Amino acid sequence: MQAKTVDELYKMLTGAVAIDGDQLKLVDETSLRQKMDDLVYTAVFSDGLVRDTARWIIWESAQALGIYPSSIHELYMAIGRGDVPPNFTVPAMNIRAMNYNSSRAVFRAANKYNVGAMIFEIARSEMGYTDQRPAEYVACVLAAAIKEGYRGPVFIQGDHFQISKKRFTDDPDTEVQTVKDLIKEALAAGFYNIDIDTSTLVDLSFSTLDEQQKANYTLCAQLTHFVREIEPEGVTVSLGGEIGEVGHKNSTVEELHAFMQGYQKLLDGATGISKISVQTGTSHGGVVLPDGTLADVKVDFDTLRDLSRVARESYGLGGAVQHGASTLPPTAFNKFPEVGTVEIHLATGFQNIIYDLLPEDVVDTAYNYILSNFRNEWKEGQTEEQFIYKTRKKAIGPFKKQWWDLDADLQARIGARLQEQFEFLFEKLNVKDTRQLVNEVTTIVKMHRKRPLQAETVMAAEDTSDLAD
Repeated sequence: MQAKTVDELYKMLTGAVAIDGDQLKLVDETSLRQKMDDLVYTAVFSDGLVRDTARWIIWESAQALGIYPSSIHELYMAIGRGDVPPNFTVPAMNIRAMNYNSSRAVFRAANKYNVGAMIFEIARSEMGYTDQRPAEYVACVLAAAIKEGYRGPVFIQGDHFQISKKRFTDDPDTEVQTVKDLIKEALAAGFYNIDIDTSTLVDLSFSTLDEQQKANYTLCAQLTHFVREIEPEGVTVSLGGEIGEVGHKNSTVEELHAFMQGYQKLLDGATGISKISVQTGTSHGGVVLPDGTLADVKVDFDTLRDLSRVARESYGLGGAVQHGASTLPPTAFNKFPEVGTVEIHLATGFQNIIYDLLPEDVVDTAYNYILSNFRNEWKEGQTEEQFIYKTRKKAIGPFKKQWWDLDADLQARIGARLQEQFEFLFEKLNVKDTRQLVNEVTTIVKMHRKRPLQAETVMAAEDTSDLAD
């Protein structure tokens, strides 16, 4: 049931929570969990003050239950200091489709395996085509945690808060301000982990590595200072940098040194990044063959090991980050913790599971939408299968409500299959039984919010077709 008014919303939650002004009191957790499906549905699909009040109730309920949006900075710096061994790789999961159902599957797997070292994330590009701004994304993740009885820090991350090279070239001030505005929006929503991606500005035409990386590390440092100026009191937002675009040439240790040495000179005492994203052979979404299947991709694990080691030993970072990995063969995942990879980004594989389980007529509707609206993106030489596979992510937002309203049994089957995949990844990445470690090293900052009295302005979707996922 979707509440249409604030009074109707309060009535819906009778017996679960009590609200007095800006104060929310938890009355009955079991009742709240039973009503969470309706509450999060209202938080996503209602408008204006009803929507924002539902999101406030989810936030405050999470605080009351000990579920806290947090920064993973301290865990990564502990790894960088050598206080925590680099023998696990944190999965950063881009939850694009069916966020609430998918996130519930994550938390079920985390509860089963006692996992605390995990990240929920969404990229600047994904926010547009999945129709999920930061406040909605946080509400879905926290609602899922409440529903599944999870406790402790929850790490929510802005993935690829990326500079568009074209727009930066045309109007650098406007493009930088756009990213700053997104960072402000994300921090206000509860994203306390941000991946700054200015690697689009790397220019390999220069003769020296410093010149190649200068625009990258200069703007990364500028955005680092901006975050430190506006981050919530008591929170050190975890920041990541990137030295090479995913899908391009593999990164080198020399490039890492060039970036970090230039970046650190510009920090002027500010706390810097806690990890560094590199390229070691993958691409976002995988490499699609003409029949629509994925080509085998080989990760250069030796390079990844060297980059992670240098990041820790020379600069005190948690290590290197691997992007574009969810479509790798199952036998590859255990190798990431073996070589000291601090974090791995996973997205398309989860999307593929959902598409594989959706009813044929639902998939056909999505594909027809893609063929009708994105034909201009069909590159010469692509088969229809290749085009649809690379583009079908753009049907997630337009059909969000239709997919959310699918039969409950089907939703459960999709959730169960996703949970299997999350359990597999948690085991292979060696993050089982990390809950206590995460609780010990993470500073919890309780943040109560005032009940909204008027609706927030939602930022309009932007054209992010040239940005990475």
